Amino acid sequence: MLKCPSIATCSPRRSIIGSMLALAGLVVWAGGIGGAHAQTASRTGAIYTCTDGTGKRLTSDRLISECLDREQRVLNRDGSLRSVIPPRMSAEERAAAEARKREKALAEAAQKDAIRRDRNLLMRYPDEAAHNKARQAVMDDLHKGIALSDKRLQELRAERQPLDAETEFYKGKRLPGKLHSQIQANDAQQQAQQDIIQQQRAEMVRLNGLYDAELSRLRKMWAGAAPGTVAPSAPNGVSRPASSSAAH
Repeated sequence: MLKCPSIATCSPRRSIIGSMLALAGLVVWAGGIGGAHAQTASRTGAIYTCTDGTGKRLTSDRLISECLDREQRVLNRDGSLRSVIPPRMSAEERAAAEARKREKALAEAAQKDAIRRDRNLLMRYPDEAAHNKARQAVMDDLHKGIALSDKRLQELRAERQPLDAETEFYKGKRLPGKLHSQIQANDAQQQAQQDIIQQQRAEMVRLNGLYDAELSRLRKMWAGAAPGTVAPSAPNGVSRPASSSAAH
């Protein structure tokens, strides 16, 4: 390095040379920083770009803070799109997004469950004859239940006849406690059997409707419809018995 006691004592030529050397040093220093920055940017090769709230287009080698509330596009060094960074969401927006995510997961789970149920249905009933046989088995059990209740009802009515005859001796008088209790018990048992018969008949109507809807669903799948694609064949909350004995 050239040294002068003072600028005044240095010759013009030496001053010019010294200035040129100092300038060259600055260029080398700046070039080193720029090279290091370029090397850092080249590691990822990512270019972030967005349009801020004022409509100004911004570009950077890192996430742009002015555009955190809006979409940012990440480009490759050749200008092609690498990815899109969505805007940061508010608490309400995050809650809504989570709700949509949960709804989607529930819908997917329901679809998988529908596919599984339809496949099981096809395995259980490979044809209409198998389905008709299952329906008939359930109806037979219900008919047997009705027949048993009807038989018991006839027995109770027969048991009631001597009780009614006995009350003839107490016209205008208070019935003995025992006779009164027997009549009340007989009435209650008759009513219970009548309720059972009514319930069994209502169950026959319900299950026949369910089997009709199920058969319609099966016919579509037997014709080629994929499991899980046919609309529900029974109202919500209506379930069929696991076996013919369940109906009874």
